[in-house]
Amino acid sequence: MFRSRSKAQAATPEVTADQPKKPRDPQAPKGRPTPKRSEASAQRRSLASTPGNRKEAAKRQREARRADLAKQREALASGDERYLPARDKGPVRSFARDFVDARYSVAEFFLPLAVLILILSMINRGAFQSYVLMAWLVVILLIVINSVITALTLKRALKQRFPDENTRGAVPYALMRTLQMRRLRLPKPKVKRGAKP
Repeated sequence: MFRSRSKAQAATPEVTADQPKKPRDPQAPKGRPTPKRSEASAQRRSLASTPGNRKEAAKRQREARRADLAKQREALASGDERYLPARDKGPVRSFARDFVDARYSVAEFFLPLAVLILILSMINRGAFQSYVLMAWLVVILLIVINSVITALTLKRALKQRFPDENTRGAVPYALMRTLQMRRLRLPKPKVKRGAKP
């Protein structure tokens, strides 16, 4: 009861996270070097930065996902291979994009043609309606023929350029790209029309 304060504190050692639960003899060496101040403060900071609850962890995950998506959008606009989404990465996909971007395709003009045909279909003049319907059929037929030719030539070019690599999915990927208007394509086209990919 009348012991000095320092002896009382020595008698009841505090157990911290980095010490074992069994009390250590104060005279025995601690078995590890004393960390430098910078290391200790870095460790405290890392412990402080770990999320305390599930809500905080979810919030940090969302922020990290947003940052990743922002990087991907930037990469799609600039063509930076490092941050592109998985479907756009690799030399095979890059070649397929360049192959499509170097050519004109009927499918890329589908949207403007569809709007034009819809406007023309509003004109109600007997035989004119049948011509508008015929225009729809011609546009769809041209898109199918153009897509088949593109698919066959791209498949042949991929076999020549990448004989040992897996080219699975590159042709449908390229055909989906032909459906987009050139200036709306992502990643942005790197080659001019008529250029050799």
